[in-house]
Amino acid sequence: MNSITANDCVIHFNESSYQALNEHLKTSNYSKVFIIVDENTHKYCLPSFLENIEGLNDTEIIEIESGETNKTIETCVGIWNTLSDLEADRKSLIINLGGGVITDLGGFVASTFKRGIKFINVPTSLLSMVDASVGGKTGVDLGHLKNQIGVIINPEMVMINTEFLKTLPNIQLKSGMAEMLKHGLIKSKAYWEKFSDLSNLTYKDLDELIYESILIKKDIVDQDPYEKKLRKTLNFGHTLGHAIESYFLSNPSKKELLHGEAIAIGMILETHISTSLLGFSEDLCQSIKALMIKTYGKEQIDAKDFEPIVQLLKYDKKNEHGNINFVLLEKIGKPKIDCTVDEELIYNAFKFYNS
Repeated sequence: MNSITANDCVIHFNESSYQALNEHLKTSNYSKVFIIVDENTHKYCLPSFLENIEGLNDTEIIEIESGETNKTIETCVGIWNTLSDLEADRKSLIINLGGGVITDLGGFVASTFKRGIKFINVPTSLLSMVDASVGGKTGVDLGHLKNQIGVIINPEMVMINTEFLKTLPNIQLKSGMAEMLKHGLIKSKAYWEKFSDLSNLTYKDLDELIYESILIKKDIVDQDPYEKKLRKTLNFGHTLGHAIESYFLSNPSKKELLHGEAIAIGMILETHISTSLLGFSEDLCQSIKALMIKTYGKEQIDAKDFEPIVQLLKYDKKNEHGNINFVLLEKIGKPKIDCTVDEELIYNAFKFYNS
């Protein structure tokens, strides 16, 4: 697969990614290289990664605990202190080897340490390959509120090696698939229809779908890197999805949802709202709901949960001038940004999900 250039960042694939990194390390004269991992990528991904990299003589491994609950400023402080203790300087490099938590948090750590040092992302989950790999978003959560603190800054390069996907449990693969389904719904009916039977997908199919998904996101981000207009379409399913993810994360009576599981619910809800406000096809809405529930199962969202979830919408980072902004669909491949939605329609969407 050919490398993809997204603004000033190049995304390399599989074997060519190691060649690109080795060449980059030879010519960049970094003072030290730090690799940020969690306990899972330390065990399952780091050994094979190091086997393929040349010239990493002065390397330090920094391990953090996995999971969204550790995507915090406190974790960043721990890494900043470790970097200082290990005498990192402005010519140091950070390599983020992990899923979306590692790449989001590691990019934020790098972009703020000593006012910014270089970093490279090596996403190891499907979610981070198709989402965090493009666009330069970095950051951490503020309590249970998603991605409230961060900056947009591109890594030096992104390495996507789909061999890492073989280390993932199926539930993590499905979580990443949600962002790919979203890319189809906002951009391409033909791409969406490729997911109509997920049970028949092979790893070769997945390679090609990942590549196409990255191209879809790259095309959007290239036109609107700072999310003024078009890039907002990538938030489809995320307004309610993030609120649901935060609510489940903070509520001890609920299980913690993976990002993709929450976004899948958000896409069902926001598609249903689209039928009420924009005339989106009710038959398509039913088929989207059926595919999402077949893939991700169905969560219990009780009537008493509706209001606290809706209250969390006011913290959504996409809001402007006190308005809660939704991305809705006129049809597949034709999203509409900055839609305001009455609470009654949101409650009706929850009832539709539960029905």
